[in-house]
Amino acid sequence: MKNSLWVHAALFLVSLIYAANYSISKDVMPRYIGPYGIVVLRIVGAAVVFELLRRRFAGEAIVGRADNVRAILCGISGIGVNQLLFFGGLNLTTPINASLIQTIAPVVVLLASVVLLGDRITLRRAGGILLAGTGAALIILGRGSTPAATGPDVTLGNIMILLNATFFGVYLVLVMPLMRKYHAFTVLARIFLVGAVIAVPFGWQQVQAADYASFPPLIWVAIAYMVIMLTIVAYLLNNWALKYASPALLGAYIYLQPALAVLIAVSLDKDTLTWGKALQAALIFSGVFLVSRKPKEKTVIGEEVPLEPVQD
Repeated sequence: MKNSLWVHAALFLVSLIYAANYSISKDVMPRYIGPYGIVVLRIVGAAVVFELLRRRFAGEAIVGRADNVRAILCGISGIGVNQLLFFGGLNLTTPINASLIQTIAPVVVLLASVVLLGDRITLRRAGGILLAGTGAALIILGRGSTPAATGPDVTLGNIMILLNATFFGVYLVLVMPLMRKYHAFTVLARIFLVGAVIAVPFGWQQVQAADYASFPPLIWVAIAYMVIMLTIVAYLLNNWALKYASPALLGAYIYLQPALAVLIAVSLDKDTLTWGKALQAALIFSGVFLVSRKPKEKTVIGEEVPLEPVQD
């Protein structure tokens, strides 16, 4: 029971950290530093920390051509391209839009498992994919709730968030064999190193262009939050909780993150919740529920795909 409470606490804290980021990031970018500059600070900082942890606690390296290629693909899909798309998209769209669109990551995990692992889709899950896809499409193509949330830039931002969720879904499928074979710090150190190699060329100019002397204390706190809490602490807590949490529990926390993001964004006056967005959220949640629900034994065609909460 005690361990179960710690698992719930860890998963809740991870959801809260990710949910708050949607609003906190909007205070920093693009006024103080560009979105790709934030990505560089975040990935490079995490790469250094995870490499130190690998040397201290793991002391191993990824070996073999197949595993090294897989690690590079994970660094591209789960860290480098994934983060550039997320912060670039969040810079253009609204916190609520971004949090709702990212909720379809479990759907992408299922589709990626079909393509990469040869799994099959049941009729119920096909219906879930349709519902979630419809909800995401309505958000991407629909009008925003405020004048600042309309126009081609917001549509582009929504599409980038969708691509971010897609790349992360592919990453979850690719990284599973590595996590089972190597220490978590070994895998994280490698994939963040790959991600840094990808991100630095895109964001280094924004890192250099920022006027750090003019940053108010709260902006430094927000940057520290994104580098330390969002990347390092959240990933470590999530990785620990995944050892004990069931897929059903993980599925429940998938819904908590956007709910918290909406509450935080609305309370801080960063976004507005409308009936239209509530309907779109209901479509996505219903679709994800159908996709995440474990099939009955007699209806199982392929293997069950483990689901994990969305990570930025």
